[in-house]
Amino acid sequence: PRHYHGKLGVLRQLAAAQPRHGRLYRFRADAPTATMQRIKGLTTGSLPTFVDVGSNFASYAIREDNLLAQLVHNGARVVFMGDDTWEGLFPNMFYRSYFFPSFNVKDLHTVDNGILQHLYSTVDGGEWDLLIAHFLGVDHCGHKHGPDHPEMAKKLLQMNEMLRTLVERLGNDTLLVVAGDHGMTDTGDHGGESEKEVNAALFVYSKTPLFGTDPPEEPEVVPQVNLVPTLALLLGVPIPYSSIGEVMAELFATDGDAVSAALQQLAVYHINAKQVDRFLRSYSLVAQDLPAEQLQQLQDIFSSAVEEHAQLVAHVQEAKPPSPELQARLGKLLGRFQRYLREARAVCARSWARFRPLRMVAGCALIAASCLLCYVASALPAAPDSFYRSCLLAPLLWGLAAALLLGLACAVMQEGLDLLVVSSWAAAVSQVAFFWRWWGRQPKRAHSASSHLPVASISLRQRLQACPALAFPMGILLFRCGAMFSDSFVVAEARVVPFLLASLVALLVGKLHWDGRLTVPEGPRQQLLGSSSYRKESWHLLYLVAALLLCVRLSAAFHQCREESPQCRPSLFLAPLAGLRDARAKNLFYLACVAALVALVCAVRRWLRHCGNLNGSEPAVLFVRWGFPLLAVFVACYWAVASSAEDSLGKLQELVHVALVAFPWAVYGLVGAGLLLVLCKPVTVFAKDTRETAGPIVTPYLGVASSEVDFLHVIPQIYRRMQESLKSRLERGGRGAAVAAYGLGSVYSAALVIALTLLGFLLLLLHSERLSLAFLLLFLEAFVLLHIHARARSLAGDAEPFSVPWYAVISWLLAASQFFYSTGHQPIFPAIHWNAAFVGFHLDHSTNLLPALLVGANTFASHILFAVGCPLLLLWPFVCEAPSAQRRKARKEPREELHEEEEHMMEMRLREAPDRFSAALLQLGLKCLFVLGMQLLACVCAALILRRHLMVWKVFAPKFLFEALGFVVSSICLLLGISLVMRVDCAVSAWFSRLQLR
Repeated sequence: PRHYHGKLGVLRQLAAAQPRHGRLYRFRADAPTATMQRIKGLTTGSLPTFVDVGSNFASYAIREDNLLAQLVHNGARVVFMGDDTWEGLFPNMFYRSYFFPSFNVKDLHTVDNGILQHLYSTVDGGEWDLLIAHFLGVDHCGHKHGPDHPEMAKKLLQMNEMLRTLVERLGNDTLLVVAGDHGMTDTGDHGGESEKEVNAALFVYSKTPLFGTDPPEEPEVVPQVNLVPTLALLLGVPIPYSSIGEVMAELFATDGDAVSAALQQLAVYHINAKQVDRFLRSYSLVAQDLPAEQLQQLQDIFSSAVEEHAQLVAHVQEAKPPSPELQARLGKLLGRFQRYLREARAVCARSWARFRPLRMVAGCALIAASCLLCYVASALPAAPDSFYRSCLLAPLLWGLAAALLLGLACAVMQEGLDLLVVSSWAAAVSQVAFFWRWWGRQPKRAHSASSHLPVASISLRQRLQACPALAFPMGILLFRCGAMFSDSFVVAEARVVPFLLASLVALLVGKLHWDGRLTVPEGPRQQLLGSSSYRKESWHLLYLVAALLLCVRLSAAFHQCREESPQCRPSLFLAPLAGLRDARAKNLFYLACVAALVALVCAVRRWLRHCGNLNGSEPAVLFVRWGFPLLAVFVACYWAVASSAEDSLGKLQELVHVALVAFPWAVYGLVGAGLLLVLCKPVTVFAKDTRETAGPIVTPYLGVASSEVDFLHVIPQIYRRMQESLKSRLERGGRGAAVAAYGLGSVYSAALVIALTLLGFLLLLLHSERLSLAFLLLFLEAFVLLHIHARARSLAGDAEPFSVPWYAVISWLLAASQFFYSTGHQPIFPAIHWNAAFVGFHLDHSTNLLPALLVGANTFASHILFAVGCPLLLLWPFVCEAPSAQRRKARKEPREELHEEEEHMMEMRLREAPDRFSAALLQLGLKCLFVLGMQLLACVCAALILRRHLMVWKVFAPKFLFEALGFVVSSICLLLGISLVMRVDCAVSAWFSRLQLR
């Protein structure tokens, strides 16, 4: 048997021994099954939607009519103890309260033990009319260990003993209601609408008989909203205004005959139906989103039921003896009231969300126009600076002016300022201004281009070869966007995205082969024999593609399952090591995780050393040497302590709690210090100057650089002077001296790689230990993708090195989506890793912002890493220009081949054209935003068009919310990554200026 089977025996015993006093129901929740939404449903009787899920981090006070407000308004004393979520939802509403911190899901005992300290004395005191005790141990145990765990058995047995003691203390006029607000999945999570999440239990008991009949063989299914009108009428207060629940009429049956019981039930049904009818009438006048035809049908049912109820009451008041015909009419009328209440609830459930089609269409149009703007503007950076400012800066000012005028108009007319409407109008005005200016300058650009590049010079073959370069990646992107309209695709997206990534890379290789870029140009002999040989670089590309496919295949081992895939089994790598009972397996997995940490540190340091960025004594260099190993040690120590925390005893337990806080904070501090060093001192270049003569490094250029234009001309001279110094040393056979700058050719990439590694350590800490293997795969796959991109650019012989092709951008962002799933996530609420909110925190948080940031960083870890690392797509082909082959030639023929070596300036080529460098970064950012925006647009359109679909709240709405949050996170991190590159650029300029003064 499972650990949770048969542990609440007191409920079964009471129901069996006293069937007229207690009854067990199947309590069915409405999605979403997050705690705050369930509390709202249990007190208001309404149906919260998925839009409310964000309130789990900030539970704002419930302003609509609710059961507690009605009780307090009528002078009842409401006492509460338990989950402090109620404090935010119902401020200043309790006669007496005992709140305990509830957000730490690792804490199984604080809330429960706190309740038990006050529960029995409060019950015995009698100074209450309604006593609410919200226990959390079972819920937290599910989050921490899952339902099938020995700790769950202990918690359920504790609750069983509490209920047994509580029943003994109940008075004869007291009603005990034991309810679960939601269920849980096999992993202990909740928030969605799977059967295991929406099903809970409801037990009703009193020492006074409650029921006039024996219970059915199978427990009756009761929607959670039905509890609100039932308790309201039992306590003698009005039913909350927005409740759509159906009263549990069997609790109102008297001990008299069947006719008296039926009349009593009809009385409460009549009150309940009048309340629902009043709500539907007033709601339909304001919202106008309930179908008029169905409302009319409901009105007809209600009118006929009320009319017949009045006739039956009048018939009974005539003191006529009951007859079988009267009992039959009473039974039919009860069924009619039940039908009305259930159909009213079904109508509301189908159309509860208040859709505003006009605003929804306007939002879609705004996102579509933004995507088009990004696509069009991605071609602008090649234009002159004045054109760039005219087409981008001026429209932005127009948008700000429109927002200001609209705000002033609202202030003058004394109307409420809707920030959403104002920002939307500002965005629309700026976009119209952009497209107006862009269209107005098109003829000039076309005339200028035609004067320099005749149309006849572009051959038909060149045009055909250019089409697949854009058609293949855009086809993959459009296919993915179109498939967002299929719930089957969204459910299976974890398997489809890796397939699309592999397909795009395969199409890239196929295009290179079709263009003849993989083979050596055919000579007369090869043409005669009809054969061709492949280049050595082509084999390197194929090896890289094979490595990518291997990474894609291995990453599938870290998957999370959805409820829609019952045959799926979640990966064993998702569970923390603390859940393993086999000590040998736990040790082996721990060693594998530590090995992944060591491999990551060694790989990054080796690459930096290979590029020359690990020389000298710069702060960032010293941090890589000593800080990276220290970070790995702290993370490994935290894993060791966390995996054995359950086994520690006595005073050792206190030390474990200290270590569980100290080690994560040490990682937080080191990562923060490292990022600060990279931001303040990002240059990892070691300059060694051993020149024999003290002449100037820079050739004269109108004296000292007196303007920015002069200085931008000077920087390439400095780098070329270094090359000339190296050339003179070679000509003298190694005699003399030279100016050597180690790491200058990869200074931009080095800063990004260091920052990404620091972020990787931070995000590793927020995940379970075994997912470190997935993060190692993430970095390896990103490295392979960059090399595939660089090798493909080299083989294609692209004449525009400052432009990142579309296939590289789309494949990079597909990899980000792939590792969203390969780090144990799914676009569903039960798959959120809530444990991340308490890494480094033993007690509850004082604010909701920090846990939201930690959980967000855990959820969108792959988005963060790939967005920050996006500028590497521009930089990596320059880094891969390292002239290893030319160096070997230089040893053989130093004088004749030296000019080839001089051409390989790596990332310093970006400094030769600073305007183009800045424009290329802007172009890359716009391309990324276009791809992200298209994916978001597809999800928005799917949610709009399929808003009445059966799976909208289960599939499309969560996917839309996760995609929107991922877009925001990716956009911010993309901006941070580009800003870091620009900061490195400024630091390199300062470094060159200091070198010039020497």
